[in-house]
Formats: sequence, structure tokens, C-alpha cells
Amino acid sequence: MTLLKEPDRHDGIAILGTRARIELAHSPTPLVRLNRLSDRLDGPDIWIKRDDCTGLAGGGNKARKLEYLMAAALEANADTIISAGAIQSNHVRQVAAASAYLGLRCIVVLTDTVRGRGEAYFKNGNYLLDQILGAEIHLVSAETDSSREMEAIAERVRSDGGRPSVIPVGGSNPIGTLGYVRGFFELQTQLDECGMSADWIVLPTGSGGTQAGLLVGAMLCNWNGEILGVSVGAEHARQYEKVRDLIPSTAALVEADFAVFDKSKVLVDDGLVGAGYGEPDGRTIEAIELLARTEGILLDPVYSGKAMAGLIEAVRSDRFRSGQNVIFLHTGGSQALGAYPEYFSQTG
Repeated sequence: MTLLKEPDRHDGIAILGTRARIELAHSPTPLVRLNRLSDRLDGPDIWIKRDDCTGLAGGGNKARKLEYLMAAALEANADTIISAGAIQSNHVRQVAAASAYLGLRCIVVLTDTVRGRGEAYFKNGNYLLDQILGAEIHLVSAETDSSREMEAIAERVRSDGGRPSVIPVGGSNPIGTLGYVRGFFELQTQLDECGMSADWIVLPTGSGGTQAGLLVGAMLCNWNGEILGVSVGAEHARQYEKVRDLIPSTAALVEADFAVFDKSKVLVDDGLVGAGYGEPDGRTIEAIELLARTEGILLDPVYSGKAMAGLIEAVRSDRFRSGQNVIFLHTGGSQALGAYPEYFSQTG
């Protein structure tokens, strides 16, 4: 498998140096206007960046992060990838897929963090796909520290003669976050080609790396719009910290001057958290059904559905207004819908 060492560029400027990357994502992903949804909400022009179309076992935002994380693992001569997430983790699904593609052993720690789930949650969706992809699954309780569990597994792999590489939850360390620095430049190129500007980017934010990467990319592009992360689990202060804390170390990897970054640019809406991570409320279900029935695009109940609900509320409250261009970053995740059948089985 070829590791790419050529500089990533935008307008002839090297932006990521010679950091190793391996091509895993189908890119550039489409950027299209949501005509029927825009008409239905009667506010701004709503666009969608289809990062659910990145490939890799159904697609999603983690493919961009894994291009750098898996390249780093290969450079370290790893033969085993270890990562973690919730039972219906999109990240874990794509880690398992990338490992299979690269011929690496994959061990995942799945934490039972979502309360009161039915039988389908433990059999269908991403959990089923992890099994099909050949991941070795360790189920642990909500009280388990997944980072410590991963390190314990890594030590056992080493003692058996293996060479493990541990990828953090969500792939959100500085190396993984580079995927969305590069992703922002891809988006900016598409906007330039369309001859349009964007006022807002809206996305779900959980482990924080996608939002942090976009913010670093926006800083490098001198972009004047706003990036709104809709928190999927954490309250505002905690989510703000997760995103903010990734920015200086990520910026350092691309030799950017963090001193010029305005921390007020880290915008987090925690109004859709509801009962917690993995627990959608009526607004999220409404958003999923609305996009499906106006545009034929599927969202998920954990991440993208909550983010779309946040976008809809921002339109209805006039935070997003007529004449503006709002881009929704679809981070994938519809594979998890089968784990939540009770939310949709009675709909007409």
C-alpha cells in the first residue's frame, strides 16, 4: 500500500507539509444545494457536503481522519489497530473497514454507554458491521475507562509479539484532525469553483476533531464565515474545551500561527443533547424524517440527525436568515438506523 508523501496544496500553497497520508476516502465529496429542504424551511439556501459518501464500509467523516492515522500506523510498522467507541460507533466501523482494507488485525473496545436500549441496539447497525468486517470486539460497561482498556490490550498484544497502534476515540488527536484541515481546503476549492461564499457550516461535534480541523483550515484560508458544532452528548463548556484544546497542536503540525486564532470562533450548540449521547428526542427524529422525505438523504439518530435538528432550529429562530448560504456537513452514520427501529416503526 502506497503512502503519499507529496504536499497537500491549495492554490499552490503546501498546507500539510509532507505528513504521510494513505488514500481511503472517496473525495472530493459532493457539495449540493438542498432545494426542497430550503424551500420547505423558507430561510437561507441550505447546502450539504456529502461526507457520508467517503466510502469505506458506508462512508462517514472518519475516513478523512483515518487517512492520516492509518498512515502513521503503517509508518510505525504496526500489525494491529486498537480503537474504541460506543456500541454503535461510526468511528469503530470505519476503523474496522480500514484495517481490513490494509490487512491489519483490528481490536475494538465497545462501551455500553447508552441507557435503556432494546435488543436491536446490541445486534444490528454498526455493531453487526463490525462483526462482518472481522473486528475483535471487547464489550465493556459504561464505567470502564476505554483508554486504559485499550492500553491494556496493547500491552497484551506486545507481549505476544505484535505491534499495536492505538487510535483514540473518534480519531480525534492532532494527526487525525489533519483530515479536516485538508477537508476544509477541499470545501473551499468547491466554493471557489462555484463562485459562491458560505456564511455558516453546521456539523455534529462529539470527540471534537472534525470541528477543530475545519477551524484550523478556515484560519489558514482566512475564511470569514462561522462554524457551528451541534453537540451530540456533552454540555457546552465540556464540548467547547474538547474542540479548543485540539486546535493549537493541530495548527502546530501545519506550522500555523495559533496566536492569531480567535477562540470565540469555537461555537457550540448544546441544545440538542437531550437525554444524552445516543438518545435522540422528537426534534432529531423530525429532522431525520424531514431530510429523508424532502431530499432522499438518510441521517442517523446519534450525530447527523441532531446536527440537522440544530440547523432547523437555527432557521426557525432566524439565527440563519434568508440570503445566507448554510452548509450542512453530513458526517454519515445512517448505518446505525437499524439499531433504533422503535423510533420509526410507527411513522406514517
